[in-house]
Amino acid sequence: MEGNKEWYVLHTYSGYENKVKENIELRKESMGMENNIFRIEVPEEEVIEVTDGVEKKRMTKTFPGYVLIEMIMSDEAWFIVRNTPGVTGFIGSHGAGSKPSPLLPDEVDAILGEGPKRQVVQLDVAVGDYVKITDGAFSGLSGMIEEIDQEHQKLKILLEMFGRQTVAEMEFHQVEKEDI
Repeated sequence: MEGNKEWYVLHTYSGYENKVKENIELRKESMGMENNIFRIEVPEEEVIEVTDGVEKKRMTKTFPGYVLIEMIMSDEAWFIVRNTPGVTGFIGSHGAGSKPSPLLPDEVDAILGEGPKRQVVQLDVAVGDYVKITDGAFSGLSGMIEEIDQEHQKLKILLEMFGRQTVAEMEFHQVEKEDI
């Protein structure tokens, strides 16, 4: 053994991430590399799409075209992984057969996060659209979208309460689009 068990990033053909994972698992077993190649992960997150008030959950790849692999970098392990069908190379390698740089532990934690997975809600709305609040203190009220923050999955909604206009900040999962 040449080194420590560390995480590396593989670049693959887009759409072939799961096939690459499967191929590496098969090659690992058939070539007796269980002591050098350990975990192979395709980072994914759950996305919730709300269409006409109906929630649909699906998994999407967090980093399309990339696969994470935990391995001990040896010449043999590098060769087996690098020459797996669908793998175009290691990220952090400078070419000409050089070994790649491993991910830092903080990077691995951020990507694979052992905590709860973040849910992303796809909400098809625009500024000026009306939404009905379905959750929280303002449940049942309707208002107009004033601002959309896709990154943080939040909306600023203009509500009419007690004869006055009030701005409320809501998360995507707390509203549904209203057809007016």
